[in-house]
Amino acid sequence: MVTNMRRDVFQAIADPTRREIINMIAHRSLHLNEVSEKFHVSRPAISKHIKILAECGLITIKQQGRHRYCEAKFSKLNEVSDWVEQYRKFWEQKLDALEAYLDELQSKQKIKTRPILSSGRAKKIKKHVTGKRKG
Repeated sequence: MVTNMRRDVFQAIADPTRREIINMIAHRSLHLNEVSEKFHVSRPAISKHIKILAECGLITIKQQGRHRYCEAKFSKLNEVSDWVEQYRKFWEQKLDALEAYLDELQSKQKIKTRPILSSGRAKKIKKHVTGKRKG
């Protein structure tokens, strides 16, 4: 007996082909043939990817005449954004603590030796990890 697996947006974006399909239809609605022409895999394989994207709520398929068109629905990507945001905040807090600790060590340091990781370097690492600059 085969049970129907509940799919979520994370499964959809886990596959590079599905991410590319999402990217393609983000700009404009495409019919299934247009989507499958862009890949070097079988049409049934692309249809399976599109089915998964539809089950996850990232695309809708609308019939127009003889063609079925795929349209993007990006509101479901908010789940991914919310999940990533919690880790961005986590790392931002950790890097703020590291920066404060390095500032404290540097202010206590009497000998003029080069620190292993300067506060400025910590800020650059933080910017790279979080994508934000400390105000």
